[in-house]
Amino acid sequence: MTISVLGGGQLGRMMALAAYRLGERVVLLDPNPESCGGHVAPLVVGRWQDPAPLAELSRRGDIVTFEFENVPDEAARFLADRVAVAPPPQALTTAQDRLLEKQLFTELGIPTPPYRPASSLAELRTAAAEVGLPAVVKTRRFGYDGKGQHVVRSADDVDAAWLALGAAELLIESFVPFDQEVSAIAARAHNGEVARYPLVENSHRGGILRTSRPLSATDPLAPQAAEYIDKVLGHLDYVGVLTLEFFVVGGQLLVNEMAPRVHNSGHYSIDGAETSQFENHVRAILDLPLGSTETMLHCVMLNCIGGMPSNAALCALPGTKIHAYGKRGSPGRKVGHVTVVASTAAELQARLPAVQALVDAASDG
Repeated sequence: MTISVLGGGQLGRMMALAAYRLGERVVLLDPNPESCGGHVAPLVVGRWQDPAPLAELSRRGDIVTFEFENVPDEAARFLADRVAVAPPPQALTTAQDRLLEKQLFTELGIPTPPYRPASSLAELRTAAAEVGLPAVVKTRRFGYDGKGQHVVRSADDVDAAWLALGAAELLIESFVPFDQEVSAIAARAHNGEVARYPLVENSHRGGILRTSRPLSATDPLAPQAAEYIDKVLGHLDYVGVLTLEFFVVGGQLLVNEMAPRVHNSGHYSIDGAETSQFENHVRAILDLPLGSTETMLHCVMLNCIGGMPSNAALCALPGTKIHAYGKRGSPGRKVGHVTVVASTAAELQARLPAVQALVDAASDG
């Protein structure tokens, strides 16, 4: 079968590599002719809004999926009239609007930080008073990796946030003094079968994910995370991989946002899990049995932001798995990741500092 993917970035690239292992084909659509997914799969170049490339994608594929949530949901709905689409377009619509996301979580009884929408400066001032300060003001759409956000610490900052974010449709939510940031990743098949990965502990800097480490399958927060992600999967009649990002506060989970796709924090699974998130996404949308999500090795994933260390330096270090995306380096850009694996926790801790030093030296800081 052939999978058509909306998006040709690194997630589409890794999805294609996973599909090829199963003997399946992939074709990608992206407006950028230099998209790195085009290194490993046929790339249709075209705008999301143009019917011609979308129609070509529907003709060439047996099923359509997407690799990031900022693909216009109109494109997914256009395709859904012609070919099967998974995950469902409604998941894309919800994830593209932070208010719709928060309203879904509230409807399903999943705890969130206090939030209010605001579409004018006056509304933002009122909303800030209601949720309390400090708070984070976010654009409702097109925010990722720390973009589209402004921290408000006093009433004097509210007007500045309105101007800084372009006087757009906004959401303000209480600033959360979290203990940890974790993500829950799960795949759901057409028949409702769910395969859940262990919770992943994440570390961000500058709003960009820097490191991810899978936690024990018996982590005390795992049942709570499973309950919440199952609610979203079932409500949306979801097919494919879904990710929920959480703050941990006092031993409880507060959901931050969702990603209706394979996720950066799940990259460790390529080298560290029995079945990677990418393979399970392919299995799910093609109606194949899901694979085990068991972590096979102790591992940590390190994002390479702005630049990659040299292959020679990385290859000299034991337990180092290199994933360079073939992208040009630039500030804030994810150009690859490195997963450090080991047979024991002690061995992993011994290996990490040297790899981290190389990644830090090559990054944009």
